Amino acid sequence: MRPGDLLILNNTKVIPARLKGTRKSGGQCEIFLLKSLTPDFLTWETLVKPARKIHTGDILKAGEKFLRVLNEGPEGIREIKFDFNSREEFINFLDDSGQVPLPPYIKNNSGNMRESYQTVFAKYEGSVAAPTASLHFTPELLKEIKNLGVKIAFVTLHVGLGTFRPVKSQDIREHDIHTEHCELSEATARLIKECKASGGRVIASGTTAARTLESFSAGPGEISSGVKETRLFIYPGYKFKIVDALITNFHLPESSLLMLVSSFAANKAGEFQHEEKILSRLLEIYEDCAKNNWRFFSFGDAMFIC
Repeated sequence: MRPGDLLILNNTKVIPARLKGTRKSGGQCEIFLLKSLTPDFLTWETLVKPARKIHTGDILKAGEKFLRVLNEGPEGIREIKFDFNSREEFINFLDDSGQVPLPPYIKNNSGNMRESYQTVFAKYEGSVAAPTASLHFTPELLKEIKNLGVKIAFVTLHVGLGTFRPVKSQDIREHDIHTEHCELSEATARLIKECKASGGRVIASGTTAARTLESFSAGPGEISSGVKETRLFIYPGYKFKIVDALITNFHLPESSLLMLVSSFAANKAGEFQHEEKILSRLLEIYEDCAKNNWRFFSFGDAMFIC
């Protein structure tokens, strides 16, 4: 990074989204919160197990609270309403009864790990997974960055499990991209405009920050503020309008995240007509990193594309 740059961080906070519950029959069940459907956090899209035994109208119990199944969708998706009076009451319930949805390869689910799977600037509850590129930042590192003459601003995008679902369509344009809640403040929009005007670079920390910035772009170098549910799917061929540099962890094959990174790499190389060549080069980098024992996944290494 260099003086005049602007670093954009996602200040979403991971919630204890995994709940253990019981069905009316007394059988055990699991409720995984995917996305809040209402501002008060009382109605959620969830993933339930065992799905074949949980249907519309059923009453479930988690902790000492009751939950009603409002609707059922495919692949274990259920819309569930919680019996609470306020968002604050619900958050307190999650803190007491929920488990942080750590990736399955992390076996340590202690209190310390719950804190580690959170960025140091996490502020607004709503994510079911951490924006992992930002796990690298410590208060000391952020101070060094500011001392270098780099400004820091925040956006909010609540990460859903849809982010990590593989793209199975032969034609990626047919992939049903997930919807995620995102927010960009007037203060952040103003800093972006100032950075662009002065010749600095807007650096997105992670694909979630990049997706938020591009979702609010009103044209090359133009940005708006506000709140929205974004369905923006970035894949090779997309021309970035706001993001000038990207910090990103390594991503799994067939993921929408890898497609976003491939698209950004093509933008930086000016190879809009040769996306396959860019993806091939990116996978060569992945292979080289694997041979040299770089760490992958949530607490893994990252790269800086500029």
